[in-house]
Amino acid sequence: MLSVVLFKPEIPPNTGNIGRLTLGTNSRLIIVGEPSFDLSQDAAVKRAGLDYWQKVDLKQYPDWKTYKNNTTGKRFLVTKFAETPYYRADFAENSHLIFGGETRGVSEKIHRDPEVTPVCLPMSGEIRSFNVCNTVAVVLFEALRQLNPDWFSGTPYRKT
Repeated sequence: MLSVVLFKPEIPPNTGNIGRLTLGTNSRLIIVGEPSFDLSQDAAVKRAGLDYWQKVDLKQYPDWKTYKNNTTGKRFLVTKFAETPYYRADFAENSHLIFGGETRGVSEKIHRDPEVTPVCLPMSGEIRSFNVCNTVAVVLFEALRQLNPDWFSGTPYRKT
């Protein structure tokens, strides 16, 4: 199972949207560190996650060390400071796609972690970064495409 890892998320609607995305792709959502909002109480998280939020496969860890000690798999840090584009990453079934907080990113310690492979979503223009929800979607769907190309073929949109 793929995991989307949010490091100290700061914007409730982003977390809610990402939670819904992980549910729709049979992925896990992992939150490392303390979010800047209350996951159980924030209306914006619930609004963005709709009525799916309680169904999200959510794991929380208080810090990076606890997260690393309790999880296994390849770890990819999606960062604008990487030189390797995400589509050149060699994703595996148990990969962790790590995304920093919206305004702070991740600590230098995580950037230097030898067990983490940095990848980027190439950008041009006058922006500092892409929205984290959009970035998660792009990278997560590339990982899904690499692991199971048939997942994308012939699956019609289902009305609910």
